Amino acid sequence: NTPSRAVKAGSRIKVQMPPATPAEAEAQNIPLDIVYEDNDLVVVNKAPGMVVHPAAGSPDGTLVNALLHHCKGSLSGIGGVARPGIVHRIDKDTSGLLVVAKNDQTHTGLSAQFAAHSVYRRYIAVCRGAPSTYAGRIEGAIARHTGDRKKMAVTDTSGKHAVTHYQTLESYISGGKVFASLIECRLETGRTHQVRVHMAHIGNPLIGDPIYGNPGRLPSGVSTLARASLDQFKRQALHARDLGFTHPITGKALQFSAEIPSDMEALISSCRAFLAEPPR
Repeated sequence: NTPSRAVKAGSRIKVQMPPATPAEAEAQNIPLDIVYEDNDLVVVNKAPGMVVHPAAGSPDGTLVNALLHHCKGSLSGIGGVARPGIVHRIDKDTSGLLVVAKNDQTHTGLSAQFAAHSVYRRYIAVCRGAPSTYAGRIEGAIARHTGDRKKMAVTDTSGKHAVTHYQTLESYISGGKVFASLIECRLETGRTHQVRVHMAHIGNPLIGDPIYGNPGRLPSGVSTLARASLDQFKRQALHARDLGFTHPITGKALQFSAEIPSDMEALISSCRAFLAEPPR
């Protein structure tokens, strides 16, 4: 059991094989919030806490398991047996809209739109403090963090091109200091953890973000109640509210919107109990 132990001639080694697991994801009867569906695709409003596809640590109970049951196995095969129909993803604790392909032709068409950055994606988020400008454009390539492989980071030397456009909708003030802001983010590209990484990069991490947040850093003078309203939120305050694309088969322009989930609405309401100012 000790990886550093040297193996010597005559050593006895016992190997215990783990139980076999299914190679393919299994259908599970899990409730889904279906926003739109036709013969070629389905748009889902994913609940926070649901993993998109099976992976290490999440072998089942995922969106894919639910979709296999809902669609009776009719999903595109381009993503492989573990990711049937999955064209794009959002993080486990991010809520909001996803489009899923039911056949390979639809999957190919949607993937081309994502690659061309022509898919319309708009997020609502609550960040710590307020961005230095009311609205702006964040550009910074994103790659794996060199010191922590579970994290992503903005880098000057490598990574994939990433652009996020943000706009401040409201700012919340306590003790004369802005302690949080409601923002809208439009994705020009779609990289892993993009909104979370870019907002943290400019000094305004999302409330509740367990990886990129910094819960201890609030301006002096902010009330205990204001701090508590943020600390009680236990996931990143991020919701994929709007999604628009061209239907790959019919050519029709489609656009969808999903209401902010109740836990995030409660966070925004608690922040609004303090002085709320529109951006200047």
